[in-house]
Amino acid sequence: MQTVNIHEAKTHLSRLIEQAAKGESFIIAKAGKPLVKVTALNAPEAGQVKRLGFMAGQIVVPDDFDQMGGAEIEQLFGGDA
Repeated sequence: MQTVNIHEAKTHLSRLIEQAAKGESFIIAKAGKPLVKVTALNAPEAGQVKRLGFMAGQIVVPDDFDQMGGAEIEQLFGGDA
């Protein structure tokens, strides 16, 4: 994520706002210390992003899932299964 100082942010505000609107958030710092984060209004807030594994325990995968339909697939390709 890009960090800019206040002076640079004032000088290039239009360009920075366009980038943020496209999803490229940036941080404005004063004397190297981050003060604010600028992000698009439609960007998801922390905690709103779906996490990997959010359906854990709700779906059951059979132990032989990688063999399911093997005979049918082999027949489709001319095998004698």
